[in-house]
Amino acid sequence: MSVKPKNLLFVFADQLRGMDLGCAGNKEIRTPNFDALAADGLRLTNAIANFPVCGPSRACMLTGQLPTSIGVPANDLPLLEGTPTLGTIAQANNCQTAYIGKWHLDGVPRDKFTPPGPRRFGFEHWAAFNCSHDYFRPCFYRDAPELQIGEGYEPEFQTELAIDFLQKRDPDKPFCLTLSWGPPHDPYWMVPEHFKDGIDANAITLRPNVRDNPNNPLMKNADCRQAHASYRAAIQALDVQFGRLIRALNELGLADETCIVFTSDHGDMLWSHGWMKKQSPYAESLSIPFIIRAPGIIASQTTCSMTFGTPDILPTLCGLMDWQAPHTFYGEDLSTEIISGSTRQRDLLIANYVSSDEAQVQGMPEWRGIHNERYTYVETVPGQAWLLFDNHTDPYQMQNLLEEPEKHDLQQDYRRRLHLALEEARDTFASGSPLLEELNLEQLFQKISDERYTPEFFEAYKQSLEQSREKLI
Repeated sequence: MSVKPKNLLFVFADQLRGMDLGCAGNKEIRTPNFDALAADGLRLTNAIANFPVCGPSRACMLTGQLPTSIGVPANDLPLLEGTPTLGTIAQANNCQTAYIGKWHLDGVPRDKFTPPGPRRFGFEHWAAFNCSHDYFRPCFYRDAPELQIGEGYEPEFQTELAIDFLQKRDPDKPFCLTLSWGPPHDPYWMVPEHFKDGIDANAITLRPNVRDNPNNPLMKNADCRQAHASYRAAIQALDVQFGRLIRALNELGLADETCIVFTSDHGDMLWSHGWMKKQSPYAESLSIPFIIRAPGIIASQTTCSMTFGTPDILPTLCGLMDWQAPHTFYGEDLSTEIISGSTRQRDLLIANYVSSDEAQVQGMPEWRGIHNERYTYVETVPGQAWLLFDNHTDPYQMQNLLEEPEKHDLQQDYRRRLHLALEEARDTFASGSPLLEELNLEQLFQKISDERYTPEFFEAYKQSLEQSREKLI
């Protein structure tokens, strides 16, 4: 009989695409430590972020619930207090819990202090900051409202904090440690120069669907190839830090009794189809890495093509860890399928509920869709067919099948599937202001839009970016 792992190390990046690791086939990016994790465990080849933007995706990842049911259909809305999370469930199963890194689930201002108590959702050890992307000024709070400022490159500093927790934890209790890195989320350039060694921006193989879009304001004065080079350098930097974590587990004798997971909250368009960032239904925005190692229960050197979404992460981890869990999940416990290397295919609901932030700037509409291994089908609000791709014959999604009359029956089938999924999710297909009003979040969202940053935070952030760039140059 297999022995369930005692401990959980859950590590995730921000805006890291599933196709941008060596083990996923991109041999131009050096990720030996992530590749080693995949070789020792299992890599899901069809893992996606159902709701590809930071706040909704993080909320979904840590709760197994739909963003609309827990108060986070858009960025900077606070997670509904009392929601069961990875932290509260691990704590209830006798784990000492820790959260280190970017949080982004406590509303605005983005530099706010989250005090000990219910707003930390079960995470006892705390070294986190709500939201910042100044990677040369690592900042965090502990249990007092005084801001702590570290030195060096933020992922390196945060990894040191994580190793410190591992060394000082109570050895008589299991642990659940969550580490949330900010890169490779932009600013892309903000990565130490030595991680860029060997990356020639002019020699990078760009995806065939990459194109400039003169009407996209986020592309103005931006160098596509240099952004790709820096993005890859940031991934390689994270790989080095991940290697440090694994070595620490080995040195402490914890590796064989720890379930290790690496993933990301969503991907990044990076000029594909003329779009930037996330909130898009294309593969570059949806695709995330998901690699898991659980000695004794998951075979090594395994890949699994099962469709797997962010709502499935928490219920699946509960199954793998043999944790008692509440019956609040929208996602499924797929631990049995992961152990068996299942090829089970499911229709996953995907959505961008509110066209805010970069989506609004770029003119990205609000949408709902269905994604499975074979097809991606998307409608814009209020239910107008927008995209239909065959992900097998057209992996770069360059041929919209809605333009082909002979695909009418396929479109109707996927329209039916989408509306069944919406009915199951109790989703009325309302978006933007009507959805926020339906969820009683309209006034809160307006306040957030007006006060996303405090003037003090914005000025300090701007100055620190300028100082960091000067140091880098």
